[in-house]
Amino acid sequence: MSKYNIKAKKEKNPEYLTLHSVEYVERVYSQILQKLVIEKKYRDKEYSASSLSKEIGVNTRCLSSVINLRYRDNFSQMVNDMRIREAQYMLSDRHFRDKNVEEIGAEVGYLTRQSFYTAFYKRTKMTPKEYRKQFYKE
Repeated sequence: MSKYNIKAKKEKNPEYLTLHSVEYVERVYSQILQKLVIEKKYRDKEYSASSLSKEIGVNTRCLSSVINLRYRDNFSQMVNDMRIREAQYMLSDRHFRDKNVEEIGAEVGYLTRQSFYTAFYKRTKMTPKEYRKQFYKE
């Protein structure tokens, strides 16, 4: 795990867990998923929690608390997970075989090769190239 300077996740028990009604949390989370999953805003390299909060009409603290409640992680990790899932699909699908690993990282929303490799390794415990080799003998 020291290869990419990855730290263990800490358990939290914050106070915001009881601040919002279930209906409100579900409505806001649905809007978050609409923007991130359906509209694939996570692909935008400059997309932030602030951008999302403005689009759905809530403040960033509320957005963060809803994501923490429903996703059990923060905005950045949620976006990274979505990016890595899409990258895994692209790395394993023959339709994307002509794209190199760096192009796939850029297409799913990473600014740099290093940030893509770090996030990918954190989630899968292997590099994107190692992951791809499982499906194709290069």
